[in-house]
Amino acid sequence: MLSGWLDWQRQTVRLKCADLSDADARRQILPETSPQMTIAWLVYHLTSVELGWFVRSFLGEPTRSTPSLSEPLSVLLDAYEAQCEISRQIVADHDLDELERWAPEGLPLVSLRWILGHVIEETARHLGHLDILRELTDGRRGY
Repeated sequence: MLSGWLDWQRQTVRLKCADLSDADARRQILPETSPQMTIAWLVYHLTSVELGWFVRSFLGEPTRSTPSLSEPLSVLLDAYEAQCEISRQIVADHDLDELERWAPEGLPLVSLRWILGHVIEETARHLGHLDILRELTDGRRGY
């Protein structure tokens, strides 16, 4: 059930970016916010979230590089989907009660179930940001 919910969130990220130009994906629509608050940056960040939690924290492996933020949106989306597939495989191969192998100093190790719940929460939060930015960009709403 958790994996299915996360997959729905992940798929909706792609839908929010459908038919969007690279220029619009990089446009800072809300000038009062961080210059990073763009559609392209959110996709880039979500890739790092998947990589950081499932590969770095859970498996304890060094993180690999992700495409540069300057890459076209299509490349950023492909990298996100590829990282999501790696995350799916990690979840499929491990028990949800298994603890991560790495955590920042001073923090307790958490289970794969906790990580899955956290990534759902973080993806959903940023999906809300994507929803707002997309509607302000061109009026497109919905899933």
